[in-house]
Amino acid sequence: MNARGASVVILGGGPGGYEAALVAAHLGAAVTVVDRDGLGGAAVLTDCVPSKTLISTADFMSQFETASDLGVHLEDQEGDEVSDSVAELVAVNRRVLALAAAQSRDIGARLAADGVTVLAGSGRLVSASEVEATLADGSTQTLRADVVLVATGATPRVMATAQPDGERILTWQQIYSLAELPEHLIVVGSGVTGAELAQAYLGLGGRVTLVSSRDRVLPGEDADAATVIEDVFRKRGMEVLGRSRMAAVTRTATGVVVRLVDGREVEGSHALLAVGSVPQTAGIGLEEAGVTLTESGHVAVDRVSRTSVRGVYAAGDCTGVLPLASVAAMQGRIAMAHALGDAVAPLNLRAVSANIFTDPEIATVGFSQQDLDEGRIDATGVMLPLATNPRAKMQGITDGFVKLFARRGTGTVVGGVVVAPRASELVYPVTLAVQHGLTVDQLAGTFTVYPSLSGSVAEAARQLHHPE
Repeated sequence: MNARGASVVILGGGPGGYEAALVAAHLGAAVTVVDRDGLGGAAVLTDCVPSKTLISTADFMSQFETASDLGVHLEDQEGDEVSDSVAELVAVNRRVLALAAAQSRDIGARLAADGVTVLAGSGRLVSASEVEATLADGSTQTLRADVVLVATGATPRVMATAQPDGERILTWQQIYSLAELPEHLIVVGSGVTGAELAQAYLGLGGRVTLVSSRDRVLPGEDADAATVIEDVFRKRGMEVLGRSRMAAVTRTATGVVVRLVDGREVEGSHALLAVGSVPQTAGIGLEEAGVTLTESGHVAVDRVSRTSVRGVYAAGDCTGVLPLASVAAMQGRIAMAHALGDAVAPLNLRAVSANIFTDPEIATVGFSQQDLDEGRIDATGVMLPLATNPRAKMQGITDGFVKLFARRGTGTVVGGVVVAPRASELVYPVTLAVQHGLTVDQLAGTFTVYPSLSGSVAEAARQLHHPE
């Protein structure tokens, strides 16, 4: 298709939608984004940006706790040593929401500068070449399209036995309206969202109980990394209830009660539900237009984001490929490049770096320890504890490690795990190695600053070297 003069309609202004819009506009297409919830979507307004801002605040507060270990003692104006710090949640949430709103405005300004039309409202697919937009004022507008991208995202999963009320029983999108720090927060669900927010509220000074239905927290992650995080949780005072499946959450006169399947009851002041999400694909004409949905309601796509209907693409959490803002953005960019005839490479999930913003963070890329253990790849690995790293010693870091995997014979780097403060930054050289097929010798032969945490990445690579 000739991109010049092509008409592109995008449903949803989250990372998948707005990144696709920028690519399509750059290629010369006329682009319209129909957005209901605000530019940036949940990632910017109610999920990634707010939650990571909250977590950053908690991380900052944790530095006060470790200051004495470094020989620094904080005193108040009377000269008394300060031992405890508690966040003013209203002020924290005000800053969180202000940052999210500012990011959304920046996205809007960028789209406007690139000539993208944004319609506030919801869109419905009439056919592969026609979208009906219902605008905020109640009027409707029919949009003709050569290409349609569905990027409608997902919403928190709600269970019949645990209905959020926005006051005491909350989803992760509702927590920023809290007027005070929960006296005792019960977090239901120990996946990424549950683990991140449980530690955030613990770091802000609250009492937290984490209800996990599995043997350990973060059951889908590297087992060594999850063990480190769970040990840190317990060491810092969090109560972790393993093998404890939630049956129901009810509100009481003074708080909430979480009832477990085995009959136990956990009482607290608030409950945070982090039990997954569901795609927002119902009622927008997808099935009527012939777009195939999976049993879970996600849009089925291939590696260039095509759906089952020619000219209709999909990106982001509504596809269920991998619920990361970075993946949504890449899917959107790939979709537009493919649809409009630009050079494109299919989505490579093995090169996706992901991060869990606990303290310490967990960053992963490529093949996992489980892949090695179950024989999905012939590779070997090494794990170095950060406690032996000189920079880590200087910063008082005692928990964490660097793990690296390399293919046997060739020494090609195929994956890695980093558990450390700012692991999201430290994993980048490993991601470069995986993306471009670098060997452990190439990684080890690259200069690192001394002392630095990245030195442990190079050291792990050196340990994986096998002389001919």
